[in-house]
Amino acid sequence: MSERHIHMAGHVVERHIIRGGEASDRDVFEYAVLRVVPRVERGECINAGVLVYCRARGYVGARTHLDEARLLALDPDADVAGVRAALGAVESVCGGSEAAGQASGDDAGRRFRWLIAPRSTVVQPGPVHTGFTSDPAAETERLLDRLVK
Repeated sequence: MSERHIHMAGHVVERHIIRGGEASDRDVFEYAVLRVVPRVERGECINAGVLVYCRARGYVGARTHLDEARLLALDPDADVAGVRAALGAVESVCGGSEAAGQASGDDAGRRFRWLIAPRSTVVQPGPVHTGFTSDPAAETERLLDRLVK
């Protein structure tokens, strides 16, 4: 069952309702976009990845894609290798690999919360959003294609 609501700003928002006793194969997930801010004082950024967390499935994942030409258009002196290393570190933390250091022993939720904590670095997480998914890994790819590439 689906309902449509029109907010005062004129936006149509869909609200999905599951009837009592109905099972759903979709779970709530949270996601944030990873932004590269090469010169913080200018406030310009490009999207370079997504973080996805689904508590019900114990999933945390990240996919990144750095458009070097866009980055260098914002800052010709940007440290491309450093940005790539920072994005790679995010993927390592999500995967829980030994390269993640202390975070490798944390559960998926703690790793996600650590990654979305505000930082004043070149790679920054955006605000957290939510949705429903039946496949968090596929959702990660879908969000990367839609929001980054």
